[in-house]
Amino acid sequence: MKRNRKAKILATLGPASASSDVIEQLFIEGADVFRLNFSHGTIEEHRKNSESIRNIEKKYNYANCILADLQGPKLRIGNFKNDKVSLKNGQKFTLDLLNDQGDHSRVNFPHPEIYEVLTPNSIILLNDGRIKMQIIEQHKDRLITEVLSEGIISNNKGVNIPDAILPISSLTSKDKGDLLKALEMGVDWVALSFVQNAKDVEELRKLVGNKASIMAKIEKPSALKNIEEILEVADGIMIARGDLGVELPPEKIPSIQKLIINLCREKGKPVVVATQMLESMINDHSPTRAEASDVANAIYDGADAVMLSAESAIGKYPIATVTMMNRIILSVENDKENYNLSNINIEEKNKKRIGTTDAITSAAYTISKNAEAKAIVTFSVSGGTTLRMSKERAPVQVIGVSPNISTSRKLQIAWGVHSCHAQDANSVTEMVDIACRIIKDQKITKSGESVVITAGVPFGNAGATNLLRIAKIIDDKDLT
Repeated sequence: MKRNRKAKILATLGPASASSDVIEQLFIEGADVFRLNFSHGTIEEHRKNSESIRNIEKKYNYANCILADLQGPKLRIGNFKNDKVSLKNGQKFTLDLLNDQGDHSRVNFPHPEIYEVLTPNSIILLNDGRIKMQIIEQHKDRLITEVLSEGIISNNKGVNIPDAILPISSLTSKDKGDLLKALEMGVDWVALSFVQNAKDVEELRKLVGNKASIMAKIEKPSALKNIEEILEVADGIMIARGDLGVELPPEKIPSIQKLIINLCREKGKPVVVATQMLESMINDHSPTRAEASDVANAIYDGADAVMLSAESAIGKYPIATVTMMNRIILSVENDKENYNLSNINIEEKNKKRIGTTDAITSAAYTISKNAEAKAIVTFSVSGGTTLRMSKERAPVQVIGVSPNISTSRKLQIAWGVHSCHAQDANSVTEMVDIACRIIKDQKITKSGESVVITAGVPFGNAGATNLLRIAKIIDDKDLT
């Protein structure tokens, strides 16, 4: 099954999409990556969904990608005597370590590790930013604040602190347990929530090893300050606009989104745009015009993938949301007047002497244009060459071939890559035969059309791309 678009779709699974039949329909309609959200659901539910995904993979002979999204250290307040209270502008309100139920003047905030780093004038946001407080007194066991924006606050609401780098790990004990189960399920990507710096990613890397790729979720201002170092150690980036939009003014999010996408493009790291993309479709048959424009703009910006969250997890129309997102992406990619690949083909800054792999992939891009080739086939054990080719944003289909099924799965998230699992080649002739057979089976080209093929000699070695061939597809043979 070959997609007719370059950008990818992530679909979150949940109660509305937990059956194998619905998951299969999501796949047929265009879901390239399935997200297991460990903030919700049980381990058994996630395991059942992962098994359904792998069964679909076998049925269609199509490598499917699974992303496990860890919950992370979400800060929350305690409970109130009457479940909720109303706060007024200018009043004092205390967050403390007392276990008593809260009232109109105070509530439990059970995170003593962060009290000392919060100073007077620090801003605290509650209930997704609806209530804003400023610290006026800081103590080891309590924080006295002034309410800056009034509203109602209720039990266990989330807390955001945008101005500080908090002394807490991005991995909670729950996350570590969930991670072990996710790796047992054979997930391909692990998304790390509330990343603040590169050390958070490195901590996860020690636990994951080479069992999965790591996606850093950017949802805190501190992550933006450290985005360059985070990009160096993460395999991919998710722009998680939910919490990011709480901790930053909403008018700043569009420019931040473009900045991160461009940085990821420069580094050749897949980037996903997430949160509320087709939010209306949780309850309605169609999105708003603003939501359709939001998805389209992410594609115009050059994102590798766009994500459905609640829309496909708990919404009334999970299949329809994937269908709609697929249509929007195709509409953008068919817009020849405005969607010019050369406009999003980011030049590397301060170019230095490049390695063999970069030279080969750059040459493959140029040759595919000049020779009017219909596809570029990359043989890659680790997937590095295919990701490098994805970075080029070639105008033709990129066929990523790997003898490693885990590599084939993880590459499904990359822009423009049709990922295939196939046997490794032992010679150049066999390599070309495999490439041409895949292209014929997938009906990617017609007889007489050319393809560009890259690989590494000796075969089977990761990071050794040093070979480029041009092959012509003909009816009675594999190549000329």
